[in-house]
Amino acid sequence: MAFKNDQVSEIETAKILEIAREGILRDGDFVEMGCYKGDTSLLLAEILIGTNKRLFIYDSFEGLPEKSGEDESIIGKDFKAKELFVTKREVKQRFLRANLPVPVIKKAWFKELSFNDLPEKISFAFLDGDFYESILESLKLVENKMVKDGVIIIHDFANPALPGVAKAVDEWNMDKKLKIEIFKSMAIIKLR
Repeated sequence: MAFKNDQVSEIETAKILEIAREGILRDGDFVEMGCYKGDTSLLLAEILIGTNKRLFIYDSFEGLPEKSGEDESIIGKDFKAKELFVTKREVKQRFLRANLPVPVIKKAWFKELSFNDLPEKISFAFLDGDFYESILESLKLVENKMVKDGVIIIHDFANPALPGVAKAVDEWNMDKKLKIEIFKSMAIIKLR
């Protein structure tokens, strides 16, 4: 079944799924931080059918948080707190209607999560937190859980309307010096 992803472009969605399919071959589960309506989540769940992998999704289910100074952008003024609101129940219902296994769904702001809220091992992480603090928090949460050759994809890295995303990734990566591949608006980090 093909699901439409209205927050991520078609070409970016294809790239996410290509990398996710490679993640099936590695040890570890899949994580999505920032799911909105669950468009990407549904696609990830679909490719995990028949595997022993689990999907874990995390979202505040309260819409966007407040911006920090790192997120200010004239062209990003439309991204306001509480926008992109959807309930956890609505996301769960989408899985049920699609006859897909319901993933582990955790309702929380990323700063409220602990390492214990994530799976022990992660082979694939899709981070779509939109703002500086959300991306930085999610990177800190997943970094020590990622398996060798695991992949982290950060949406909106090259989106000038959301400058906090790139600032967070660059700050997090400053001492790690990991190679970052840019694909459209996404940053792709392959851990070696």
